[in-house]
Amino acid sequence: MDTRLLRTFAALARTGSFTATAAELHLAQSTVTVQVRTLERELGTRLFDRMSTGAVPTSAGRRLLTEAEDVLDAEARLRAAAAGVAGTHGTPEGQVALGAGESLCASRLPRVIASLARSHPGIELNLHPAGSAAAIEGLRAGRLDLALLLEQQVDHADLSARLLAREPLVYLSAPDHPFAGRTVGWAELARQNFFVHEEGCTYSDHLVRTLRTVPGPPPRLTRFGSIEAARSCVAAGLGLTLLPRATVERQLAEGALAEVHGPEIPPVPVQLTRARRRWTSPAAQAVATELARLIPPGD
Repeated sequence: MDTRLLRTFAALARTGSFTATAAELHLAQSTVTVQVRTLERELGTRLFDRMSTGAVPTSAGRRLLTEAEDVLDAEARLRAAAAGVAGTHGTPEGQVALGAGESLCASRLPRVIASLARSHPGIELNLHPAGSAAAIEGLRAGRLDLALLLEQQVDHADLSARLLAREPLVYLSAPDHPFAGRTVGWAELARQNFFVHEEGCTYSDHLVRTLRTVPGPPPRLTRFGSIEAARSCVAAGLGLTLLPRATVERQLAEGALAEVHGPEIPPVPVQLTRARRRWTSPAAQAVATELARLIPPGD
């Protein structure tokens, strides 16, 4: 069987779109259609229902997807063995897709990317900002090779996780806010406007749950998909936020933001995660090694 057909099948199952699959695989859309029909004919079963919303795997398609990914994994291992694992520079080469939350993308990963460019010029690291749920789904679907999750535990049988570091958190206000530099409790915090990261962010969700347990009116919360948006609102004096210290070190040093000494929230773990059943390429292993070497352990 031509593994190109399996690669097209797996990509279409992941994207649900003939157009997106064609773009991802650098094929004409008509070629994607022909390859899917060829595979269906070879296997003697329909793999997709063509719906108005896109291509939806049939029950047979869903059953076959895991097997197809295993074959593609085996092909990748075979190619790596044939190439002697190393590339033309004597070091691993290839593309690696890494998922990580925005705070890590902004604070920790630039140093890793710069180091990889020097030590492994043949590795192309593709960074995908993603919350924990999206990153886990990306690992399972094969869109991501590795993910950095800000989670206390990664309790999924199909995933393996390694604790790399712990990110200290800090409450923040504008420098002229009444709470700047002060020690305050939950009752005082619950009466403030809070600008927090989008749902699915571990530390923001913990803060929101705790604030909602404080007696009195419900807290005033605004969710953002961008840390920069939350920082800007706080710096303008509109309320408070809770962020990893690494993302605001410059603003604290410059006096654009001030620390509020609120109730302790434990540092959030950084978990390097991958899918157990999927093969880890030499390039992905090299990226994992650099992540473990360059992300500081924290508290």
